[in-house]
Amino acid sequence: MSAVGENSARDVRKGDEFDIAKADAELKANIKGLSGNPVVKQYPSGASNLTYELAYPDRKLVLRRPPTGTKPKSGHDMWREYRIMRDLKPVFSAVPPVLHYTDDESIIGAEFYVMDKVEGPLLHNDIPAEWGWDESDGAKLCDGFFTKLVELHQVDFKAAGLADFGKPEGYIERQILGWNRRYEKAWTDDVEKFEDVRKWLDDNRPKTENAHAIVHGDFRIDNCILDAADPHKISAILDWEISALGDPLMDLGNTLAYWIEPNDPPYMQMMVRQPSREPGMMNRADVAQFYADKTGHDVSNIPYYYVYGIFRLAVIIQQIYYRYYHGQTDNERFKSYGQMTNMLGKLARARIADGKL
Repeated sequence: MSAVGENSARDVRKGDEFDIAKADAELKANIKGLSGNPVVKQYPSGASNLTYELAYPDRKLVLRRPPTGTKPKSGHDMWREYRIMRDLKPVFSAVPPVLHYTDDESIIGAEFYVMDKVEGPLLHNDIPAEWGWDESDGAKLCDGFFTKLVELHQVDFKAAGLADFGKPEGYIERQILGWNRRYEKAWTDDVEKFEDVRKWLDDNRPKTENAHAIVHGDFRIDNCILDAADPHKISAILDWEISALGDPLMDLGNTLAYWIEPNDPPYMQMMVRQPSREPGMMNRADVAQFYADKTGHDVSNIPYYYVYGIFRLAVIIQQIYYRYYHGQTDNERFKSYGQMTNMLGKLARARIADGKL
């Protein structure tokens, strides 16, 4: 397997450093058999929680911690992220093995957890040309990816010990009202308020929920480690930080919001984060039908959930931009996030107008 397409760690960014010696002592006290000194690097992807590789002589670990600076209340909860993976692992294998969590902020300046590194490619915008994939290869990956979403939504969360992970009843209402409220708090005067989009989402909320399930909240191919021996398959799903219990169609809507097609307009192409445009990949309408066929859920109102996914993504981007705008972080990657908020809000407005996926 070519190294191309792997999520390679790099030198730790300025401002994201932590006390390696303290972290090492904590891990050795809680993980059996750990020895030697770790080489610490940072994964460049992701704009929310910070992710590091700790390469020991005979074992590679991954450490996750919240970002530096001011953070949204209740956001970046490392315990919830650790706990969902810990409890899911026995019944849903596609999660990394978690090893240790601590809320002792004196160690690295924040709570954190550690898991074993799952080896394998992690794709971003495109499938590497060196792989020589054709349309059938893309179709296999696409089918496997969305099958994993179906499998997740079919997990018996009560049997998995996750009944208290959240309150699934009323999830749609809480999400719509909550994301509207978060947008108000994160709004800056260089972006639109999108009051029409927010009102439409509230006025058209589905009156009944389709089901109650574990929802990932950020289900994308670039959040998946592929099988090192067969990259058509998904080995591990990452980034469980906003997972919850709720209506699975809301999760599907979130995923569709990230799913860019080859014929989407240029401003949508700028938001590509995964190889959804590759030959063999389904379009959004096909994804919705695939999901309906596998689950039996009625997807006739899926454009609503798609608009919700778009607006929710806009709020997430705006929350990050708010921190940059107010000098709470100096990471230049976030400088253009206000423009992205505007693009996403306008996309939601256009989909409300035409009712398309």
